[in-house]
Amino acid sequence: MACSERCCRCCGEGRRHSSILYSILRSEERAVPPAGPAPRGCPCGSRRRVALRSPQVACKAASAVLVKTLRFVQNVPCFQELPLEEQLLLVRSCWAPLLLLGLAQDRVHLETVESAEPSMLQRILTARRQGEQPPPRAPAPGRQHHGPHLPSAGDIQAIKGFLAKCWSLDISTKEYAYLKGTVLFNPDLPGLQCTQYIEGLQREAQQALNEHVTLIHRGDEARFAKLNVVLSLLRSINANVVAELFFRPIIGAVNMDDMLLEMLCAKL
Repeated sequence: MACSERCCRCCGEGRRHSSILYSILRSEERAVPPAGPAPRGCPCGSRRRVALRSPQVACKAASAVLVKTLRFVQNVPCFQELPLEEQLLLVRSCWAPLLLLGLAQDRVHLETVESAEPSMLQRILTARRQGEQPPPRAPAPGRQHHGPHLPSAGDIQAIKGFLAKCWSLDISTKEYAYLKGTVLFNPDLPGLQCTQYIEGLQREAQQALNEHVTLIHRGDEARFAKLNVVLSLLRSINANVVAELFFRPIIGAVNMDDMLLEMLCAKL
C-alpha cells in the first residue's frame, strides 16, 4: 500500500521536471582526445587469467567513479521518489554497468598483465606429486562465477572493448546521463512493485536520448542505434568480474550489496 502511494505521488509530482535527468546535468563536458581502436585479442587465449598492472591506481579510480555514480543516482529526482526497497533493487542490479559507463566517461584506461596462476595441468601434476586430490574443474565459459577468482583475458577484453566503443563514439555528458537512466530504471527486475512507473522512466530516458541525438547529430541518423549497442555490450559483462577486478585487489572479499546499501544511505 505504501509503495502504491509513493508511486502515485511520483507520477503526479515527478512530471513537473522537464526531463527526469535534466536537473542533474550540471557539469560541463570536458574536451577529451579521441580514443584509438580497440585492441584485438587472441580468441585461443581468452581463458588466460589476468590482473591489473597497477591495482592500487585502478581500484582508487574505480572507487571514485563508484562514489560519483551513486551521487548521480541520488540526484535523480524520480529515483528519490521511489521506496527505499525499490531503490536498493535497482542499484544492486545495475551498479556494475553504471560503474563501467562512469569509467568510460572519465576515460579510465586499464593496464593489465597476465597472471602467473598455474594452468589446470600444472595444478593436477603438482597435486599428484604431493598426494592430494586434483583441483576442481573450472566453470564452463558463460556460467556464473562464484567465489574469488582472477578475471580471464576474455573478461578483460569485453570490458576494454566496451570502453573503446564508448570512446570511439565520443559520447557527451548528456548522452551518458540518458544511457545511465536507461540502465538504472530497469522494469524487468523481479520483486519490483512500481514496475509501470519505472518502465515509464526508462522509456522517458530513451526518448530524451533520441531527441538529443536528433537535435545535436542531425547528420548521423544511426547514432541512436550506435548508443544502444553500447548498452548491449554492457549485458555481456559479469558484475562479479567487475567486483573482482576493481575491488578485491585492495579491500579483499567484498559484499557489494552491503557496500552499496551503506553508500546509498550515506550523503555522498
